[in-house]
Amino acid sequence: MDHLTRLLLEARDGDRGALERFVSETQGDVWKLCRYLGDARDADDLAQEVYERAVRSLHRYRAEGPARGWLLTIARRVCVDHSRRAQRRRRRDAAVLDNAVAGGGIGTLTSVDAADRIALGDVLDGLGDERRDAFVLTQVLGMHYDEAAEVLGCPVGTIRSRVARARLDLVEMMTDDTVDDESATGTDGPLRAT
Repeated sequence: MDHLTRLLLEARDGDRGALERFVSETQGDVWKLCRYLGDARDADDLAQEVYERAVRSLHRYRAEGPARGWLLTIARRVCVDHSRRAQRRRRRDAAVLDNAVAGGGIGTLTSVDAADRIALGDVLDGLGDERRDAFVLTQVLGMHYDEAAEVLGCPVGTIRSRVARARLDLVEMMTDDTVDDESATGTDGPLRAT
């Protein structure tokens, strides 16, 4: 039994100090997962929600798997729920916007400046959900493929396939960005002062 699982079992049995150590030792991974699978702006709130859900369901933890996997499964579900809520909100906002534009209620629209977004987040946003989830768990958080498979509820081979395809997608996206940058500047690289 690993260290985190022992801490979680002690916390389940009422040891408040064990719970504090468990949170302290896992909060970095939880925050990263929330940052990359959820929303960079809301990562702190999402991480807090993860721990709220974990504490509420702590009495049901049976140590059938590692505590880290159990917690990251909760984190993934929090991120999925957040994404679904955001998607519903975007659809609702789009409908309101469409109605306003159709009714002449909005003059000009401004776009969000892409430079304000973190590069890794932008690139990961271009991946499909399944590939992004597998990539973040294994490549950003450093989970073993079997741990990621447990968190995502699929076979290890599926995780390997998703990560491999995510890598190919990322390389393609990065190559496309480089080609776009070069064609925009009309050079074989960035503009240089002479």
